[in-house]
Amino acid sequence: MDIKLSRFNGGIHLDDHKSESLTRPVQVAPLPNQLIMPLKQHIGESNKPLVNVGDRVLRGQLIAGSSSPISAPVHASTSGIVRSIGPHLVAHASGQSADCIIIDVDGKDASIKVEPIEVSQMQAADILDHIRRLGVVGLGGASFPTSPKLSRGIDLGIHTLIINGAECEPYITCDDSLMQNQAYETVRGIGYLQRMLTPKKTLIGIEDNKPKAIEAMKLALQTESLPNTAVVSIPTLYPSGGEKQLIQILTGNEIPTGQLAFDIGIFCQNVGTCLAITQALELNQPLMSRYVTVSGDGVRLPGNWIVRLGTPIKYLIELAGGYVQNGLNQPNATQQHLVMGGPMMGFSLSSDNVPIVKSSNNILVMQQQLIAQQPGIHDECVRCGKCAEVCPAQLLPQQLYWHSRSKEYEKVEAYNLFDCIECGCCSAVCPSQIPLVQYYRASKSEIRATQRATFKSDRARIRFEFREKRLLLKKQQEEQKRRLKREALLKKSAAKKMDSSVADPIQAALDRIKAKKSEQVIVPKNITNLTADQQKQIDEADARRCSEHEQNT
Repeated sequence: MDIKLSRFNGGIHLDDHKSESLTRPVQVAPLPNQLIMPLKQHIGESNKPLVNVGDRVLRGQLIAGSSSPISAPVHASTSGIVRSIGPHLVAHASGQSADCIIIDVDGKDASIKVEPIEVSQMQAADILDHIRRLGVVGLGGASFPTSPKLSRGIDLGIHTLIINGAECEPYITCDDSLMQNQAYETVRGIGYLQRMLTPKKTLIGIEDNKPKAIEAMKLALQTESLPNTAVVSIPTLYPSGGEKQLIQILTGNEIPTGQLAFDIGIFCQNVGTCLAITQALELNQPLMSRYVTVSGDGVRLPGNWIVRLGTPIKYLIELAGGYVQNGLNQPNATQQHLVMGGPMMGFSLSSDNVPIVKSSNNILVMQQQLIAQQPGIHDECVRCGKCAEVCPAQLLPQQLYWHSRSKEYEKVEAYNLFDCIECGCCSAVCPSQIPLVQYYRASKSEIRATQRATFKSDRARIRFEFREKRLLLKKQQEEQKRRLKREALLKKSAAKKMDSSVADPIQAALDRIKAKKSEQVIVPKNITNLTADQQKQIDEADARRCSEHEQNT
Protein backbone atom coordinates (compact mmCIF):
# COMPACT_ATOMS: atom_id res chain seq x y z
CA MET A 1 0.00 0.00 0.00
CA ASP A 2 1.50 3.30 -1.12
CA ILE A 3 1.21 5.84 1.72
CA LYS A 4 2.25 9.45 1.23
CA LEU A 5 3.03 11.11 4.55
CA SER A 6 2.13 14.69 5.35
CA ARG A 7 3.37 17.03 8.07
CA PHE A 8 1.47 18.90 10.72
CA ASN A 9 2.22 22.45 11.79
CA GLY A 10 4.77 23.05 14.54
CA GLY A 11 5.95 20.31 16.85
CA ILE A 12 9.31 19.88 18.58
CA HIS A 13 12.08 17.29 18.86
CA LEU A 14 12.56 16.04 22.41
CA ASP A 15 15.01 13.77 24.17
CA ASP A 16 12.86 10.67 24.33
CA HIS A 17 14.50 8.94 27.36
CA LYS A 18 12.89 5.68 26.26
CA SER A 19 15.91 3.38 26.44
CA GLU A 20 15.98 3.51 30.27
CA SER A 21 12.74 1.54 30.62
CA LEU A 22 13.42 -0.82 27.69
CA THR A 23 16.63 -2.37 29.01
CA ARG A 24 14.69 -4.95 31.03
CA PRO A 25 11.99 -7.36 29.77
CA VAL A 26 8.35 -6.77 30.63
CA GLN A 27 7.44 -8.16 34.04
CA VAL A 28 4.12 -9.24 35.52
CA ALA A 29 3.61 -7.33 38.75
CA PRO A 30 2.77 -9.59 41.74
CA LEU A 31 -0.47 -9.01 43.60
CA PRO A 32 -0.34 -6.29 46.26
CA ASN A 33 -1.87 -6.71 49.70
CA GLN A 34 -4.66 -4.28 48.89
CA LEU A 35 -6.42 -2.97 45.80
CA ILE A 36 -7.97 0.49 45.49
CA MET A 37 -10.70 0.42 42.82
CA PRO A 38 -12.14 3.86 41.93
CA LEU A 39 -15.78 3.65 40.85
CA LYS A 40 -15.10 5.96 37.90
CA GLN A 41 -12.18 5.13 35.62
CA HIS A 42 -13.54 6.58 32.38
CA ILE A 43 -15.03 9.68 30.78
CA GLY A 44 -18.78 9.75 31.42
CA GLU A 45 -21.22 8.99 34.20
CA SER A 46 -19.87 7.58 37.45
CA ASN A 47 -20.63 4.00 38.51
CA LYS A 48 -22.44 2.80 41.61
CA PRO A 49 -21.04 0.02 43.82
CA LEU A 50 -22.63 -3.39 43.34
CA VAL A 51 -20.98 -5.02 46.36
CA ASN A 52 -21.10 -4.39 50.11
CA VAL A 53 -18.49 -4.15 52.83
CA GLY A 54 -17.55 -7.66 53.93
CA ASP A 55 -18.40 -9.33 50.62
CA ARG A 56 -15.89 -11.70 49.06
CA VAL A 57 -15.21 -10.88 45.43
CA LEU A 58 -13.54 -12.93 42.70
CA ARG A 59 -11.29 -11.97 39.82
CA GLY A 60 -13.43 -10.73 36.95
CA GLN A 61 -16.50 -10.09 39.12
CA LEU A 62 -18.54 -6.97 38.35
CA ILE A 63 -18.25 -4.66 41.36
CA ALA A 64 -19.46 -1.28 40.00
CA GLY A 65 -21.64 -0.27 37.08
CA SER A 66 -24.00 2.31 35.62
CA SER A 67 -27.04 2.30 33.32
CA SER A 68 -25.70 5.31 31.40
CA PRO A 69 -24.63 4.57 27.80
CA ILE A 70 -21.46 6.66 28.31
CA SER A 71 -19.92 4.58 31.07
CA ALA A 72 -17.69 1.56 31.66
CA PRO A 73 -18.19 -0.96 34.50
CA VAL A 74 -15.43 -1.90 36.93
CA HIS A 75 -14.43 -5.51 37.67
CA ALA A 76 -12.40 -6.92 40.54
CA SER A 77 -8.76 -7.48 39.52
CA THR A 78 -8.32 -10.38 41.93
CA SER A 79 -10.12 -12.16 44.75
CA GLY A 80 -10.44 -10.79 48.26
CA ILE A 81 -12.71 -9.17 50.86
CA VAL A 82 -14.25 -5.73 50.49
CA ARG A 83 -12.82 -3.74 53.37
CA SER A 84 -14.54 -0.40 52.74
CA ILE A 85 -16.39 1.71 50.19
CA GLY A 86 -15.85 5.44 50.36
CA PRO A 87 -13.62 8.41 49.48
CA HIS A 88 -9.94 7.75 48.80
CA LEU A 89 -7.17 9.73 47.16
CA VAL A 90 -7.09 9.10 43.39
CA ALA A 91 -4.90 10.12 40.47
CA HIS A 92 -6.18 13.57 39.61
CA ALA A 93 -4.52 16.89 38.82
CA SER A 94 -6.34 18.58 41.71
CA GLY A 95 -5.35 15.92 44.25
CA GLN A 96 -8.98 15.22 45.03
CA SER A 97 -10.56 12.10 46.49
CA ALA A 98 -13.24 9.92 44.92
CA ASP A 99 -15.37 6.96 45.95
CA CYS A 100 -13.39 3.73 45.82
CA ILE A 101 -13.87 0.08 46.70
CA ILE A 102 -10.98 -1.11 48.91
CA ILE A 103 -10.29 -4.86 48.59
CA ASP A 104 -8.05 -6.84 50.93
CA VAL A 105 -6.34 -9.32 48.60
CA ASP A 106 -6.47 -12.95 49.79
CA GLY A 107 -3.64 -14.09 47.50
CA LYS A 108 -5.66 -16.92 45.93
CA ASP A 109 -6.51 -15.00 42.74
CA ALA A 110 -9.70 -17.04 42.45
CA SER A 111 -11.75 -16.27 39.35
CA ILE A 112 -15.41 -16.29 38.45
CA LYS A 113 -16.55 -19.03 36.08
CA VAL A 114 -15.77 -17.88 32.55
CA GLU A 115 -17.87 -19.26 29.70
CA PRO A 116 -16.28 -19.35 26.22
CA ILE A 117 -18.03 -17.35 23.52
CA GLU A 118 -18.29 -17.91 19.77
CA VAL A 119 -16.98 -14.67 18.33
CA SER A 120 -17.50 -15.86 14.77
CA GLN A 121 -21.25 -16.13 15.38
CA MET A 122 -21.62 -12.67 16.92
CA GLN A 123 -23.09 -9.71 15.08
CA ALA A 124 -21.64 -6.20 15.39
CA ALA A 125 -24.30 -5.20 17.94
CA ASP A 126 -23.48 -8.25 20.08
CA ILE A 127 -19.76 -7.47 19.96
CA LEU A 128 -20.42 -3.87 21.01
CA ASP A 129 -22.56 -4.99 23.93
CA HIS A 130 -19.94 -7.51 25.01
CA ILE A 131 -17.18 -4.90 24.90
CA ARG A 132 -19.34 -2.54 26.95
CA ARG A 133 -20.12 -5.14 29.62
CA LEU A 134 -16.42 -6.01 30.02
CA GLY A 135 -15.47 -2.38 30.68
CA VAL A 136 -13.17 -1.71 27.71
CA VAL A 137 -12.12 1.93 27.34
CA GLY A 138 -9.57 3.79 25.24
CA LEU A 139 -6.14 3.11 26.76
CA GLY A 140 -4.36 5.96 24.98
CA GLY A 141 -5.05 8.33 27.87
CA ALA A 142 -8.58 9.72 27.45
CA SER A 143 -10.38 6.58 28.74
CA PHE A 144 -13.50 7.19 26.65
CA PRO A 145 -15.73 4.06 26.65
CA THR A 146 -14.96 2.07 23.50
CA SER A 147 -18.45 0.72 22.82
CA PRO A 148 -20.30 4.06 22.25
CA LYS A 149 -17.35 5.36 20.25
CA LEU A 150 -17.51 2.32 17.97
CA SER A 151 -21.29 2.60 17.73
CA ARG A 152 -20.98 6.21 16.58
CA GLY A 153 -18.38 5.23 14.01
CA ILE A 154 -20.61 2.47 12.64
CA ASP A 155 -23.55 4.88 12.32
CA LEU A 156 -21.57 7.55 10.47
CA GLY A 157 -19.56 5.22 8.26
CA ILE A 158 -15.77 4.87 8.32
CA HIS A 159 -13.46 4.79 5.31
CA THR A 160 -10.11 4.85 7.16
CA LEU A 161 -9.16 3.05 10.38
CA ILE A 162 -6.02 4.38 12.08
CA ILE A 163 -4.27 2.46 14.86
CA ASN A 164 -2.17 4.70 17.09
CA GLY A 165 1.15 3.17 18.09
CA ALA A 166 3.14 6.40 17.90
CA GLU A 167 3.67 6.91 21.66
CA CYS A 168 5.47 10.20 21.10
CA GLU A 169 5.89 11.49 24.66
CA PRO A 170 9.26 11.06 26.41
CA TYR A 171 9.85 8.26 28.97
CA ILE A 172 6.68 6.30 28.06
CA THR A 173 7.30 2.87 26.49
CA CYS A 174 4.28 0.80 27.53
CA ASP A 175 2.78 0.68 24.02
CA ASP A 176 6.20 -0.11 22.55
CA SER A 177 6.54 -3.06 24.95
CA LEU A 178 2.99 -4.18 24.24
CA MET A 179 3.56 -4.28 20.48
CA GLN A 180 6.85 -6.16 20.89
CA ASN A 181 5.37 -8.79 23.22
CA GLN A 182 1.73 -9.16 22.09
CA ALA A 183 1.73 -8.08 18.47
CA TYR A 184 -0.43 -11.01 17.30
CA GLU A 185 -3.18 -10.34 19.85
CA THR A 186 -3.06 -6.64 18.97
CA VAL A 187 -3.42 -7.36 15.24
CA ARG A 188 -6.37 -9.69 15.90
CA GLY A 189 -7.99 -6.84 17.82
CA ILE A 190 -7.52 -4.66 14.75
CA GLY A 191 -9.29 -7.38 12.77
CA TYR A 192 -12.31 -7.20 15.08
CA LEU A 193 -12.42 -3.43 14.57
CA GLN A 194 -12.36 -3.95 10.80
CA ARG A 195 -15.20 -6.45 11.10
CA MET A 196 -17.39 -3.87 12.83
CA LEU A 197 -16.37 -0.71 10.96
CA THR A 198 -15.67 -2.18 7.47
CA PRO A 199 -13.10 0.51 6.52
CA LYS A 200 -11.60 0.70 3.05
CA LYS A 201 -8.07 0.85 4.49
CA THR A 202 -6.31 0.50 7.82
CA LEU A 203 -3.07 2.29 8.78
CA ILE A 204 -0.97 1.41 11.83
CA GLY A 205 1.16 4.45 12.65
CA ILE A 206 4.35 3.90 14.69
CA GLU A 207 7.21 6.37 15.21
CA ASP A 208 10.50 5.34 13.63
CA ASN A 209 12.28 5.26 17.00
CA LYS A 210 10.54 1.94 17.71
CA PRO A 211 12.11 -0.45 15.18
CA LYS A 212 11.42 -3.62 17.18
CA ALA A 213 7.74 -2.77 17.54
CA ILE A 214 7.45 -1.98 13.83
CA GLU A 215 9.05 -5.30 12.91
CA ALA A 216 6.87 -7.27 15.33
CA MET A 217 3.67 -5.69 14.02
CA LYS A 218 4.67 -6.29 10.39
CA LEU A 219 5.38 -9.95 11.12
CA ALA A 220 2.05 -10.38 12.94
CA LEU A 221 0.24 -8.64 10.09
CA GLN A 222 1.69 -11.06 7.59
CA THR A 223 0.43 -13.99 9.67
CA GLU A 224 -3.06 -12.63 10.26
CA SER A 225 -3.46 -11.32 6.69
CA LEU A 226 -5.75 -8.37 7.35
CA PRO A 227 -7.08 -6.78 4.15
CA ASN A 228 -5.84 -3.33 3.02
CA THR A 229 -3.76 -2.91 6.18
CA ALA A 230 -0.26 -1.47 6.45
CA VAL A 231 2.23 -0.62 9.19
CA VAL A 232 3.50 2.91 8.56
CA SER A 233 6.69 4.26 10.08
CA ILE A 234 6.35 7.98 10.77
CA PRO A 235 9.03 10.56 11.72
CA THR A 236 9.70 11.06 15.41
CA LEU A 237 8.32 14.49 16.19
CA TYR A 238 6.32 15.46 19.24
CA PRO A 239 3.23 15.43 19.35
CA SER A 240 2.80 13.04 16.40
CA GLY A 241 0.88 10.68 18.73
CA GLY A 242 -1.98 13.15 19.10
CA GLU A 243 -5.07 11.93 17.27
CA LYS A 244 -5.45 14.98 15.04
CA GLN A 245 -1.73 15.12 14.27
CA LEU A 246 -1.46 11.40 13.47
CA ILE A 247 -4.48 11.63 11.17
CA GLN A 248 -2.92 14.59 9.37
CA ILE A 249 0.40 12.74 8.99
CA LEU A 250 -1.16 9.56 7.58
CA THR A 251 -4.00 10.98 5.49
CA GLY A 252 -3.29 14.68 4.97
CA ASN A 253 -6.76 15.50 6.34
CA GLU A 254 -7.35 18.08 9.07
CA ILE A 255 -10.25 17.72 11.48
CA PRO A 256 -12.33 20.94 11.40
CA THR A 257 -12.92 22.93 14.56
CA GLY A 258 -15.74 21.48 16.64
CA GLN A 259 -15.72 18.10 14.88
CA LEU A 260 -14.31 14.68 15.71
CA ALA A 261 -12.40 12.20 13.61
CA PHE A 262 -15.39 10.01 12.71
CA ASP A 263 -17.25 13.11 11.50
CA ILE A 264 -14.92 13.01 8.47
CA GLY A 265 -14.98 9.21 8.13
CA ILE A 266 -11.83 8.36 10.13
CA PHE A 267 -11.67 6.21 13.25
CA CYS A 268 -8.60 6.22 15.51
CA GLN A 269 -7.86 3.66 18.22
CA ASN A 270 -4.88 2.93 20.48
CA VAL A 271 -2.94 -0.34 20.26
CA GLY A 272 -3.64 -1.04 23.93
CA THR A 273 -7.37 -0.87 23.28
CA CYS A 274 -6.98 -3.35 20.42
CA LEU A 275 -5.33 -5.81 22.81
CA ALA A 276 -8.12 -5.28 25.37
CA ILE A 277 -10.74 -6.00 22.67
CA THR A 278 -9.01 -9.27 21.79
CA GLN A 279 -8.90 -10.36 25.44
CA ALA A 280 -12.57 -9.45 25.87
CA LEU A 281 -13.74 -11.39 22.81
CA GLU A 282 -11.38 -14.38 22.81
CA LEU A 283 -10.91 -14.90 26.55
CA ASN A 284 -14.17 -13.33 27.79
CA GLN A 285 -11.92 -11.32 30.10
CA PRO A 286 -12.84 -7.85 31.38
CA LEU A 287 -10.32 -5.03 31.46
CA MET A 288 -8.50 -5.82 34.71
CA SER A 289 -4.85 -5.06 33.91
CA ARG A 290 -2.69 -2.98 31.60
CA TYR A 291 0.92 -2.25 30.62
CA VAL A 292 2.43 0.50 32.79
CA THR A 293 5.83 2.19 32.48
CA VAL A 294 7.74 3.29 35.58
CA SER A 295 10.58 5.61 34.63
CA GLY A 296 12.52 8.74 35.52
CA ASP A 297 15.73 9.61 37.33
CA GLY A 298 14.01 9.28 40.70
CA VAL A 299 13.48 5.50 40.54
CA ARG A 300 16.20 2.84 40.70
CA LEU A 301 15.07 0.29 38.10
CA PRO A 302 12.88 1.75 35.36
CA GLY A 303 10.86 -0.72 33.32
CA ASN A 304 7.48 -1.96 32.14
CA TRP A 305 5.02 -4.05 34.11
CA ILE A 306 1.69 -5.73 33.44
CA VAL A 307 -0.22 -4.37 36.42
CA ARG A 308 -3.61 -5.23 37.91
CA LEU A 309 -5.92 -2.23 38.11
CA GLY A 310 -6.17 -0.88 41.64
CA THR A 311 -2.52 -1.55 42.48
CA PRO A 312 -1.13 1.32 44.59
CA ILE A 313 1.58 3.34 42.85
CA LYS A 314 3.75 3.04 45.94
CA TYR A 315 3.81 -0.75 45.53
CA LEU A 316 4.76 -0.45 41.86
CA ILE A 317 7.63 1.93 42.66
CA GLU A 318 8.89 -0.62 45.21
CA LEU A 319 8.94 -3.23 42.42
CA ALA A 320 11.07 -0.76 40.42
CA GLY A 321 13.68 -0.69 43.18
CA GLY A 322 12.26 2.19 45.16
CA TYR A 323 13.14 5.86 45.16
CA VAL A 324 16.66 7.07 44.37
CA GLN A 325 18.43 8.80 47.23
CA ASN A 326 19.10 12.43 46.50
CA GLY A 327 21.33 13.35 49.39
CA LEU A 328 18.72 12.76 52.08
CA ASN A 329 18.80 9.87 54.51
CA GLN A 330 15.31 8.48 53.94
CA PRO A 331 14.14 8.97 50.36
CA ASN A 332 10.38 8.94 49.95
CA ALA A 333 7.61 10.31 47.81
CA THR A 334 7.74 13.77 49.36
CA GLN A 335 11.33 14.18 48.12
CA GLN A 336 10.43 13.23 44.54
CA HIS A 337 8.21 14.69 41.89
CA LEU A 338 5.58 12.13 40.86
CA VAL A 339 3.79 12.51 37.53
CA MET A 340 0.94 10.44 36.10
CA GLY A 341 1.65 10.29 32.37
CA GLY A 342 4.56 11.99 30.63
CA PRO A 343 6.46 15.22 31.30
CA MET A 344 4.54 17.07 28.57
CA MET A 345 0.88 16.14 29.07
CA GLY A 346 0.91 14.44 32.46
CA PHE A 347 -0.08 15.90 35.82
CA SER A 348 1.59 15.97 39.20
CA LEU A 349 0.58 13.62 42.00
CA SER A 350 0.46 14.75 45.60
CA SER A 351 1.04 11.25 46.97
CA ASP A 352 2.08 7.75 45.92
CA ASN A 353 -0.93 6.30 47.76
CA VAL A 354 -3.09 6.45 44.64
CA PRO A 355 -4.07 3.48 42.47
CA ILE A 356 -3.29 2.43 38.93
CA VAL A 357 -6.44 2.93 36.84
CA LYS A 358 -7.42 2.27 33.23
CA SER A 359 -5.81 5.52 32.03
CA SER A 360 -2.48 5.00 33.85
CA ASN A 361 0.12 4.49 31.14
CA ASN A 362 3.19 5.84 32.95
CA ILE A 363 4.45 6.74 36.42
CA LEU A 364 7.24 9.27 36.12
CA VAL A 365 9.48 9.73 39.17
CA MET A 366 11.80 12.74 38.94
CA GLN A 367 14.21 14.36 41.37
CA GLN A 368 13.23 17.84 40.25
CA GLN A 369 9.97 19.61 39.59
CA LEU A 370 8.84 19.14 35.98
CA ILE A 371 5.24 20.34 35.91
CA ALA A 372 4.01 23.53 37.55
CA GLN A 373 1.36 22.84 40.14
CA GLN A 374 -0.57 25.97 39.19
CA PRO A 375 0.01 29.32 37.44
CA GLY A 376 2.17 31.39 39.74
CA ILE A 377 5.17 33.71 39.76
CA HIS A 378 7.22 33.64 36.57
CA ASP A 379 8.96 35.98 34.16
CA GLU A 380 6.93 38.19 31.89
CA CYS A 381 6.18 37.33 28.27
CA VAL A 382 8.81 38.81 25.91
CA ARG A 383 6.60 38.36 22.82
CA CYS A 384 9.18 36.23 21.03
CA GLY A 385 6.50 34.22 19.18
CA LYS A 386 8.19 30.83 19.66
CA CYS A 387 5.02 29.40 21.18
CA ALA A 388 3.05 30.13 18.02
CA GLU A 389 5.76 28.55 15.84
CA VAL A 390 5.58 25.16 17.60
CA CYS A 391 1.81 25.01 18.22
CA PRO A 392 0.51 21.93 16.31
CA ALA A 393 -3.06 23.29 16.43
CA GLN A 394 -2.01 26.57 14.76
CA LEU A 395 -3.31 28.68 17.64
CA LEU A 396 -1.99 31.92 19.12
CA PRO A 397 -0.73 30.81 22.56
CA GLN A 398 0.42 34.32 23.46
CA GLN A 399 -3.06 35.78 23.02
CA LEU A 400 -4.60 32.85 24.84
CA TYR A 401 -2.21 33.45 27.72
CA TRP A 402 -3.04 37.16 28.05
CA HIS A 403 -6.79 36.61 27.97
CA SER A 404 -6.58 33.58 30.31
CA ARG A 405 -4.53 35.58 32.77
CA SER A 406 -7.09 38.42 32.62
CA LYS A 407 -9.96 35.93 32.89
CA GLU A 408 -11.50 37.26 29.68
CA TYR A 409 -13.08 33.94 28.87
CA GLU A 410 -15.21 35.13 25.95
CA LYS A 411 -12.08 36.32 24.15
CA VAL A 412 -10.29 33.08 25.04
CA GLU A 413 -13.06 31.09 23.39
CA ALA A 414 -12.93 33.40 20.39
CA TYR A 415 -9.28 32.37 19.96
CA ASN A 416 -10.37 28.68 19.87
CA LEU A 417 -9.06 27.67 23.28
CA PHE A 418 -10.79 24.29 23.09
CA ASP A 419 -8.79 23.38 19.98
CA CYS A 420 -5.74 23.29 22.26
CA ILE A 421 -4.64 19.66 22.86
CA GLU A 422 -2.52 20.69 25.88
CA CYS A 423 0.58 19.12 24.36
CA GLY A 424 2.89 21.50 26.22
CA CYS A 425 5.02 22.51 23.21
CA CYS A 426 4.44 26.19 23.96
CA SER A 427 5.50 25.81 27.59
CA ALA A 428 8.59 23.81 26.59
CA VAL A 429 9.99 26.53 24.31
CA CYS A 430 8.93 29.56 26.37
CA PRO A 431 12.12 31.50 27.41
CA SER A 432 10.20 33.06 30.30
CA GLN A 433 9.22 29.59 31.54
CA ILE A 434 5.55 30.55 31.68
CA PRO A 435 3.39 27.49 32.42
CA LEU A 436 1.10 28.28 29.52
CA VAL A 437 -0.73 24.96 29.56
CA GLN A 438 -1.64 25.49 33.21
CA TYR A 439 -3.29 28.79 32.33
CA TYR A 440 -5.20 27.12 29.49
CA ARG A 441 -6.37 24.28 31.71
CA ALA A 442 -7.53 26.73 34.37
CA SER A 443 -9.48 28.71 31.77
CA LYS A 444 -11.07 25.55 30.37
CA SER A 445 -12.13 24.52 33.87
CA GLU A 446 -13.67 27.93 34.57
CA ILE A 447 -15.53 27.96 31.25
CA ARG A 448 -16.83 24.42 31.74
CA ALA A 449 -17.94 25.26 35.28
CA THR A 450 -19.79 28.32 33.99
CA GLN A 451 -21.39 26.28 31.23
CA ARG A 452 -22.53 23.64 33.73
CA ALA A 453 -24.00 26.31 36.01
CA THR A 454 -25.75 27.96 33.07
CA PHE A 455 -27.07 24.62 31.90
CA LYS A 456 -28.46 23.81 35.34
CA SER A 457 -30.02 27.27 35.63
CA ASP A 458 -31.58 27.05 32.18
CA ARG A 459 -32.86 23.57 32.88
CA ALA A 460 -34.43 24.70 36.17
CA ARG A 461 -36.03 27.69 34.44
CA ILE A 462 -37.40 25.55 31.61
CA ARG A 463 -38.77 23.01 34.08
CA PHE A 464 -40.46 25.81 36.10
CA GLU A 465 -41.99 27.37 32.98
CA PHE A 466 -43.18 24.00 31.77
CA ARG A 467 -44.76 23.31 35.17
CA GLU A 468 -46.57 26.65 35.15
CA LYS A 469 -47.89 26.00 31.65
CA ARG A 470 -48.95 22.50 32.64
CA LEU A 471 -50.86 23.75 35.71
CA LEU A 472 -52.51 26.55 33.70
CA LEU A 473 -53.56 24.10 30.99
CA LYS A 474 -54.92 21.73 33.59
CA LYS A 475 -56.97 24.54 35.18
CA GLN A 476 -58.33 25.60 31.79
CA GLN A 477 -59.27 22.03 30.96
CA GLU A 478 -61.12 21.62 34.28
CA GLU A 479 -63.04 24.89 33.73
CA GLN A 480 -63.94 23.77 30.22
CA LYS A 481 -65.22 20.46 31.56
CA ARG A 482 -67.40 22.22 34.17
CA ARG A 483 -68.82 24.65 31.59
CA LEU A 484 -69.66 21.85 29.19
CA LYS A 485 -71.29 19.92 32.00
CA ARG A 486 -73.50 22.90 32.97
CA GLU A 487 -74.54 23.48 29.39
CA ALA A 488 -75.37 19.82 28.99
CA LEU A 489 -77.57 19.85 32.12
CA LEU A 490 -79.45 22.96 30.95
CA LYS A 491 -80.06 21.46 27.54
CA LYS A 492 -81.24 18.23 29.11
CA SER A 493 -83.67 20.04 31.44
CA ALA A 494 -85.16 22.16 28.62
CA ALA A 495 -85.54 19.10 26.41
CA LYS A 496 -87.26 17.21 29.21
CA LYS A 497 -89.82 19.98 29.72
CA MET A 498 -90.56 20.25 26.01
CA ASP A 499 -90.98 16.51 25.65
CA SER A 500 -93.28 16.41 28.65
CA SER A 501 -95.65 19.09 27.24
CA VAL A 502 -95.90 17.48 23.81
CA ALA A 503 -96.39 13.95 25.11
CA ASP A 504 -99.37 14.67 27.50
CA PRO A 505 -101.86 17.32 26.10
CA ILE A 506 -104.69 16.15 28.47
CA GLN A 507 -102.55 16.90 31.50
CA ALA A 508 -101.77 20.31 30.04
CA ALA A 509 -105.55 21.05 29.66
CA LEU A 510 -106.23 19.98 33.23
CA ASP A 511 -103.42 22.24 34.41
CA ARG A 512 -105.08 25.16 32.61
CA ILE A 513 -108.45 24.36 34.25
CA LYS A 514 -106.81 24.31 37.64
CA ALA A 515 -105.29 27.69 36.93
CA LYS A 516 -108.70 29.09 35.98
CA LYS A 517 -110.33 27.69 39.09
CA SER A 518 -107.88 29.55 41.19
CA GLU A 519 -109.37 32.76 39.72
CA GLN A 520 -113.06 31.90 40.71
CA VAL A 521 -114.89 33.89 43.32
CA ILE A 522 -115.41 31.79 46.40
CA VAL A 523 -118.66 32.45 48.38
CA PRO A 524 -118.24 32.06 52.09
CA LYS A 525 -120.56 29.37 53.47
CA ASN A 526 -121.47 31.28 56.59
CA ILE A 527 -123.01 34.19 54.59
CA THR A 528 -126.71 33.73 53.78
CA ASN A 529 -127.95 37.27 53.10
CA LEU A 530 -126.39 38.80 49.97
CA THR A 531 -126.76 42.20 48.56
CA ALA A 532 -128.07 42.77 45.02
CA ASP A 533 -124.58 43.63 43.73
CA GLN A 534 -123.04 40.48 45.27
CA GLN A 535 -125.72 38.30 43.78
CA LYS A 536 -125.14 39.89 40.40
CA GLN A 537 -121.39 39.12 40.54
CA ILE A 538 -122.09 35.50 41.38
CA ASP A 539 -124.55 35.12 38.53
CA GLU A 540 -122.08 36.65 36.03
CA ALA A 541 -119.31 34.33 37.19
CA ASP A 542 -121.56 31.28 36.82
CA ALA A 543 -122.56 32.33 33.33
CA ARG A 544 -118.94 32.87 32.30
CA ARG A 545 -117.94 29.52 33.70
CA CYS A 546 -120.67 27.72 31.86
CA SER A 547 -119.73 29.43 28.60
CA GLU A 548 -116.05 28.38 28.93
CA HIS A 549 -117.08 24.84 29.74
CA GLU A 550 -119.20 24.63 26.62
CA GLN A 551 -116.32 25.92 24.51
CA ASN A 552 -113.87 23.42 25.95
CA THR A 553 -116.20 20.50 25.38
